Amino acid sequence: MSDTPGRNRQQLKPIVLDLLRSGAHFGHPVHLWNPKMAPYIFTSRGNQHVIDLAITADALLAARSKAREVAAHGGKVVFVGTKRQAQKPVEDAARECNMHYINIRWLGGTLTNWQTISERIRYLNEREAQYEAGEFNALNKKERLFIKKEIDKLNRRLGGIKDLESPPDLIFVVDTNVENLAVKEANRTDIPIMAMVDTNCDPDPIDYVIPSNDDTQRPIRYITGVIANAIKEGSEQHLKDLVANQEDQGREPELPELEEEYVPEGVTELDAEDLLGPSVLKRIAEEESEEPPAESEEAASD
Repeated sequence: MSDTPGRNRQQLKPIVLDLLRSGAHFGHPVHLWNPKMAPYIFTSRGNQHVIDLAITADALLAARSKAREVAAHGGKVVFVGTKRQAQKPVEDAARECNMHYINIRWLGGTLTNWQTISERIRYLNEREAQYEAGEFNALNKKERLFIKKEIDKLNRRLGGIKDLESPPDLIFVVDTNVENLAVKEANRTDIPIMAMVDTNCDPDPIDYVIPSNDDTQRPIRYITGVIANAIKEGSEQHLKDLVANQEDQGREPELPELEEEYVPEGVTELDAEDLLGPSVLKRIAEEESEEPPAESEEAASD
C-alpha cells in the first residue's frame, strides 16, 4: 500500500484492519474502472481492482475531522444513499447522530430548488399534525385512508429531511454514480460533498473522497458509523459552547430536549471503539450473504 501524507502507517494500521474486515478494499472488475481512480488503487487480483486501504484510512480520518467540525459549528448534515444496500445503514447513521437522510429517492431540486422542497416539507408536517390531532376523524373512512396514504408517500420521500429548516452544510453520499443528481446539485449550490467512491466512480466532483467498496452493507455501515460518531462529538461540543456562551451572558442555560436513543437491529462488533464509540459498534451487522468470494479475498490480502 502506498504511503499517505497525513499520518504514518502505524497510526493507520488499526483502521486499515477494520476496513479490511469490512471488505472495503474490494473494487469493481478491471474493465469497469474509472481511470481517475488510479491513485486510489493498490493493485488488481484476477479481474478485480483492490483499493489502497492506507489511503482510505487516511481519507476517513480527514472526513471524520471535517464532519466533527461542521457539527461543532451547528451545521446540518444529510446522508444520501438510495440503493438497497445503503438504505438501512444511511438511515441508522443519520438517526444515530440526530441528522437527516434521503434513502428512497432524491427529488430533483432538493438543493437547487429548496424553496419548493421546503414548502412540501411544511405541508407534510402540517398534515401529520392535523392527522395526529384527530382533525380528520369527522371524514369518512375512504377520505381518511386517502389522506393517510398521502402522508405515507410524502414521508417515504421527505421523512428523513422533514426537520431540516434550511439547506444542509454538508452531504454524505454512498455511490456517487447512483446519486449523481445529488452530487450535481451540491456542486451547483457550493455545498461540500463527502462520499464513498468506488473504483467505477469519478472522484473529481467530490470534496472529501473516501475510496471504498460501496456495494455491500458492511463497509457502508462501518464508514457511515465513523462519520455519525464524529458528528455526535461535534454536536456535543456545540451544545457545550452554547451553554458556556449563555452563562457568560448571565442567562440561565437553555438546553434542548434529548431524544430517546435510536436502537436499530442488533449487529456484530468490529474492533474500532476509538472511531465508532460503543453505541455505533452495536449497529454494525454481519452480512454473510454479501461476503466477497473467498478466492478474491485471499488474493487481495497476499
